[in-house]
Amino acid sequence: MSKAFGFVAYGGPETQEFLDRPVPVPGPGQVLIAVHAAGVNPADWKVRQGLFGTAEPTPRVLGLEAAGVVQVLGEGVVGLVIGDPVFGPTRGGAFAEHTLLEAANAAKVPDDVSFTQAATLSVATATAYDAVEQLALTPGQVLLVLGVAGGVGSAAAQIAAARGIKVLGTASDQAREYVASLGATQIAYGEGVAGRVKAAAPDGVDGILDLVGGEDARVASTTLRAGGRLVSTADRVTVVGLGGEYVKRRYSGEVLTALAALVANGGLDPRISETFTLDHAAEAMLAVESGHARGKCVIEIR
Repeated sequence: MSKAFGFVAYGGPETQEFLDRPVPVPGPGQVLIAVHAAGVNPADWKVRQGLFGTAEPTPRVLGLEAAGVVQVLGEGVVGLVIGDPVFGPTRGGAFAEHTLLEAANAAKVPDDVSFTQAATLSVATATAYDAVEQLALTPGQVLLVLGVAGGVGSAAAQIAAARGIKVLGTASDQAREYVASLGATQIAYGEGVAGRVKAAAPDGVDGILDLVGGEDARVASTTLRAGGRLVSTADRVTVVGLGGEYVKRRYSGEVLTALAALVANGGLDPRISETFTLDHAAEAMLAVESGHARGKCVIEIR
């Protein structure tokens, strides 16, 4: 059996509990890993609440990104062998002693990257990478990130800054130092934000990554110079109405390999704020669901 943490019905934290399940068996194209670390994301509690739909039966194991060691190869898997350290997204539940990864969507953990670091890269950080790629800005151009202090924003700012892009990011004044540590310039959100952006970028911004949506996105779009691009993870209807695009996720092992290399060379800090054991998975979920965790929370299992 394999110990796991999940939920037995869609709803609040009271539906969460530890589960004993058989060790999963990999299907074609999958690998079974012994999980060493699992990232915790806002999407985890949203899954439990049923905000993405309730079609999948319960009980379900929580956790969308994992890092660990390959134990069993499914049919047709190439490029990986038993014993390889790997990481990637999973629908099989990362908060567990064992889980399944799609081999095509996984990547090897480099020697200079820990399992704990790797476990943070498959969801928010990979989203940030895809968004920055989609914006296709070049060194010296200006990117405005709406909601820069969150998980996707923090990663996007670092990824863009590492490419020589000037990054502005909306955040509270209390987050000024944190935003600066990402390689970005903080812009106070709220009334008058467009004027503050224009003061920092008189010729307008070349790209906007919208992580907020709604009126914030509409106001910010007025700072976009002609030919600039707007990409959103937050509000598909609003961004399309403004002439922008919703983020296009690739779910590619190549993206994860690039992110791990950035971590290894110091170009990306996963910003891990707190780690928990599997026995304290409920506390990890509470830290993220309450919004009190500024950085990334990780459950360490081995």
